[in-house]
Amino acid sequence: MPQRIAIALGTLLALAAIRAHADGTGWATTTLTYDGAAIGNLDGGAARSSTYVGNAHLRSLLDLDRALGWTGTHAYVDALWIHGGQPGAFVGDAMGVSNLSAPPNLQLEEAWIEHNLAQASVSVLAGLYDVNSEFDRTQSGGLFLNSAFGIGPEFAQTGVDGPSIFPRTALGARVAFKPAEGVVLRAAVLDGVPLIRDGNRLRAFQSHDGRLYVAELALLDRPGARPPGDARLRIGRNAMLPMYAGKLAIGAWHYTTTFDRLAPGSGAARQHGATGYYAVADRTVARDAHDSRHSLSLFAQFGAGDPAVARFGRYLGAGAVLAGPFEQRRQDELGLAIAVARNGRPYRQQQAPRPTTATERSIELSYLAQATDWFAVQPDLQYVIHPDTDPIVRNALVFTLRFELSTDL
Repeated sequence: MPQRIAIALGTLLALAAIRAHADGTGWATTTLTYDGAAIGNLDGGAARSSTYVGNAHLRSLLDLDRALGWTGTHAYVDALWIHGGQPGAFVGDAMGVSNLSAPPNLQLEEAWIEHNLAQASVSVLAGLYDVNSEFDRTQSGGLFLNSAFGIGPEFAQTGVDGPSIFPRTALGARVAFKPAEGVVLRAAVLDGVPLIRDGNRLRAFQSHDGRLYVAELALLDRPGARPPGDARLRIGRNAMLPMYAGKLAIGAWHYTTTFDRLAPGSGAARQHGATGYYAVADRTVARDAHDSRHSLSLFAQFGAGDPAVARFGRYLGAGAVLAGPFEQRRQDELGLAIAVARNGRPYRQQQAPRPTTATERSIELSYLAQATDWFAVQPDLQYVIHPDTDPIVRNALVFTLRFELSTDL
């Protein structure tokens, strides 16, 4: 069923884009993006092996003001084809060395409608929604390929089948309010279980699902008008992010369903609800006065989950990104980052007598070479220390060669 919906919707989006282009109204913007990655474990890990992973996105943003006269309203749809292998099978890590990797499928990733109340500085969104498109994310962290730099594993690996993020999202609603310049308060409520269930069944708001609540307060330092050609050419999902010079955000999430406790001991075997918190910071700390495309940015992430019902109790990530690292490569980016996920005590007790280390750590060095505005290539090296927090498994050295292709339809 999800496959048929995605194919039908993709066809409709292409027709909408052709119509909008032909009649000159410009009410639909449709983009086809393909991300592919060859991933090889060079040393250590569970096994020395390699695989290929690919994601194809057909995305369309519809201006319903121009199309239907609905002032301040637009819609967004993302049809996704996931294919390829599973690098985690041979790397053996827990955080995920590839943010493209997921069970193969043809599905809808997002499909929502948003209405902006300009006078009240409020926007309301409803539909199939990826919370990580706005919550718990940094602009600079988007360069890196390890999944932890998109959303911390203390949040990503929670719930019955994960929160509403890639590769499976849930139905819900989000409200955003801007009380002052550079201040954004967001809150969302979603089904506690993703729309696509086991066996590719579609289910929503079942009696046992519960709800996922997320809230975030973000302080943004947005620069003024940028000179022509200043915007980076990074394509794919990150190209859709708003540019800012600085961001500081704190957030919290809460599930309302009931979970099995990892190590109940003499206490209750089940627990109603689970709560976590996070904070992110991202700042451009240096910029060339003569060429604003040459800059240095630093980012940091911290998250605290609920160790009673989820594996990771704490997460810490940090990194640096140098934009325009070479005189002749002004649109390229070079980055170095580290991610540290810490097991909660209940998880380690549950694993006994099997030994576990306290943390899994990943150090990532990445270079994004922007060849054209439609093609980029990204060599990436990750060193994973204590994969899956297993002291017996040797540290893994993982090389990825990723590329991105994008075209407007």
